[in-house]
Amino acid sequence: MPTLPTQWRPSRPLGLNQTQISRKQSGTAGWTLADVDKLSAHYGIPVADLLVGVDCAVHCLPARRRAPAPGAAQLTIHP
Repeated sequence: MPTLPTQWRPSRPLGLNQTQISRKQSGTAGWTLADVDKLSAHYGIPVADLLVGVDCAVHCLPARRRAPAPGAAQLTIHP
């Protein structure tokens, strides 16, 4: 799975601590099918769309869950 921005915090839906998430993001530890399934359920994105890549997954997110474009007005993204 590609590295995601540091603001991304999947630790709650996955039940992992930040060190474990960091290892997955850096490629030191692998992503399990259970991880992907939990992320799919948490974000409401089909597993296949998560596996295609970040661009596809981001486009599947509801607008309220997307971070603003660089330079745009900042807002809080609520789950």
